[in-house]
Amino acid sequence: MLRIGAALLLAGALLAQPSVTIIRGARVVDGTGAPARIADVAIRGGAIDAVGVNLPAPPGARVIDAAGQTLLPGLFDLHTHLWASGVPRMPGDWGRSLASYLASGVTTVNDFSAYGEMFAPMRKLLESGAVMAPHVNIAARLSTPGGHGTEAGWGDFMTLTASTAEEAHGRMKTVLAYKPDVIKIFTDGWRYGTAPNLSSMNLETLSAMVADAHAANLKVFTHTVTLGGAKIAAAAGVDVLAHGIGDAPADDELIHLLKGKRTSYISTLAVYEPRGGAVADKARALLPLTIEPAPRSSAAEPAPERRQRWQTLLANVNRLYASGIPVACGTDAGITGTYHGWATLHELELLVEAGLTPLQAITAGTSASARALGLKDRGTIEAGKAADLVLVDGRPDETVSDVEKTRRVFLAGREIDLASLAKRLQSPDLTPLSPVSVGELVDDMESAEGRTSLGTLRVNGTDDGPDHSQMLFLPVVRSGSDHALMITAHMAAKQHPFVRLELPLTPGAVMPADISRYSGISLDVRGQGAFRLMVYAYGVPPSELAGAPVPATGEWQTLKIPFAEGPAWNPKAARAVALELAGDAGASVWLEVDNVRFY
Repeated sequence: MLRIGAALLLAGALLAQPSVTIIRGARVVDGTGAPARIADVAIRGGAIDAVGVNLPAPPGARVIDAAGQTLLPGLFDLHTHLWASGVPRMPGDWGRSLASYLASGVTTVNDFSAYGEMFAPMRKLLESGAVMAPHVNIAARLSTPGGHGTEAGWGDFMTLTASTAEEAHGRMKTVLAYKPDVIKIFTDGWRYGTAPNLSSMNLETLSAMVADAHAANLKVFTHTVTLGGAKIAAAAGVDVLAHGIGDAPADDELIHLLKGKRTSYISTLAVYEPRGGAVADKARALLPLTIEPAPRSSAAEPAPERRQRWQTLLANVNRLYASGIPVACGTDAGITGTYHGWATLHELELLVEAGLTPLQAITAGTSASARALGLKDRGTIEAGKAADLVLVDGRPDETVSDVEKTRRVFLAGREIDLASLAKRLQSPDLTPLSPVSVGELVDDMESAEGRTSLGTLRVNGTDDGPDHSQMLFLPVVRSGSDHALMITAHMAAKQHPFVRLELPLTPGAVMPADISRYSGISLDVRGQGAFRLMVYAYGVPPSELAGAPVPATGEWQTLKIPFAEGPAWNPKAARAVALELAGDAGASVWLEVDNVRFY
């Protein structure tokens, strides 16, 4: 079973909740594919109690007159990156991203932008009600060495890699220990003809991952963008192809494989759409008033290759749907120009452009997406189902753009205060998170499990690109039973290569840490080369504590480096301490570090 992350929302984002609510006289599009009908829907607690005509309202019930409006099941977005904003100049804000979905009537999302150490603190936030959130399914990420998902410089902790079945089983054991809700696998290295291809996953490795995921009752979503890759993914038994096939028309062989494995298809048209132009009013309403969103494409006219790929994507949606392949809804939101919340609504509009009817597109965004996740408790408007509902003005089953006219949203029977939510989204302030007090000792390097003295997992980072610098870090004996951490790096043959050791101050660096009672950082170092010391903080660029790289020598030295208190410095929003090593292209450097602490 998927873990349901719907939180009790902040009190300011909820309307008063009576024991029974009757939505009276709405055009009900129930998500099954059936045409709209005029009906009442009764909500009791968190579930739909009844659907019918002239339902009696018990004493004390709240009655909502929905005449002329259309009631839909809560929508799904099965491909998002919630930690990225999708908006130039705006930092990623997980809480804001989540709230944007609620404001759009999207009540279930998959998050593909986290790693295992983040899962527990994210779930704690959801359960506490500190963020306004739909149901959230958090994905573990896997790929191949040198494959997509490994090239952003995040380090090998973010996306685990394997190139054989044996290695795949080992990686799956690691990720399953974190109890993910779904599995995301980057199987296809095609770079759309715009850059050299990355590595792709073979059938044996992918089959091993799928087998382990299914044994744990988890669904597998893949980044698959080519016809050949889709055939391998379908043969391996993945549950959902989570990107559209853009290199060639879908053929009979693929359709046969998809049907045989009951694989669903998500095309993420919203991220691939080549057109630029103005951003819709709905998208603008989900952004801070201080942010002017850029057009989703800077090119006045897309290149012929991109235009051809777009036509291939549209044609493949049409053919696969006509062939009986389940089409679900996902967007890749968080990628620049693909805005959280609105992109989901726009995806339904683009499915209509691909040839589905508005009613079929709504079904893709509701019951078909629920089935892709293996959920039976939502996705349609039926008695006994969860009361995840969205009421919109107009007739989106006839004019699909009406889906953007959100009037009311219910999550597990609770109506969201959309006016309060709008004020929150349009504020320039980040989602408030209570900082965690941390002790002065960050890491004495004595843990044999790769963890800091704060109990957090040490992680690495590098320059980006498939040819990024390589880094290892491991404990070494300093003297007697005292250990230090050795960092070794081989710099990539590129301009400005670097590697980073990151010491999160809280698990997964999700929650901010309060270090306001300290003045700086001390550490013992020796090595060959120079390093920078930085503090990562919530919502701002890293704060570099020394204006120039600090030289390291072959002898141990203890350094005390004060905080650099610039305009963006916020000592109550710290997330990690990082040491960055740089060097000439192709050079090898090393550093030993010990006793990192605040003073």
